Amino acid sequence: MKLLIASDLHGSAYYCGKLMERIEEEKPDRVLLLGDLLYHGPRNDLPRDYAPKQVIPMLSGIKEKILAVRGNCEAEVDQMVLPFPCMAEYALISPEPGLTIYATHGHLRNPENLPPLEQGTVFLYGHTHVKKAMWVDGILTLNPGSVSIPKDGSHSYMVYEHKVFTLKELSGTVLEEIPIR
Repeated sequence: MKLLIASDLHGSAYYCGKLMERIEEEKPDRVLLLGDLLYHGPRNDLPRDYAPKQVIPMLSGIKEKILAVRGNCEAEVDQMVLPFPCMAEYALISPEPGLTIYATHGHLRNPENLPPLEQGTVFLYGHTHVKKAMWVDGILTLNPGSVSIPKDGSHSYMVYEHKVFTLKELSGTVLEEIPIR
């Protein structure tokens, strides 16, 4: 199974459009969204082309591929306008036998506050807008950064395929490959 993983779109029609181009090119089986889809939040500047009403139909067009978790900027009104579930605190995914991925936004659970997980589990989170890959007590913790408001300089997403997570810029340029041990 091929997953495309993205976080923190924050209502940017421009960067959501760029993400849609990557989805079209990557052809993932599923798109895993780690929250903060439509609203920019009170602590963030407005992202380029902030237009949540334009993001809604883009995401709705691939609703059958999306698995989403709730970010700290999601509200019930977001669920009213999106045709896929987006209010779960976390999701458990098994893209292949023997691999479990725990996906969450990161504002409640993060590498400093992991849920009880078995060693070998992959913990995916967003929220910080900073790309990160590190091992914590036998758990691979990964953050794909932010699609629209990166705090580390480059707009990014991640792909999982064949036991490798690949961190990429929105241009498609590979930044890092992270194999599962």
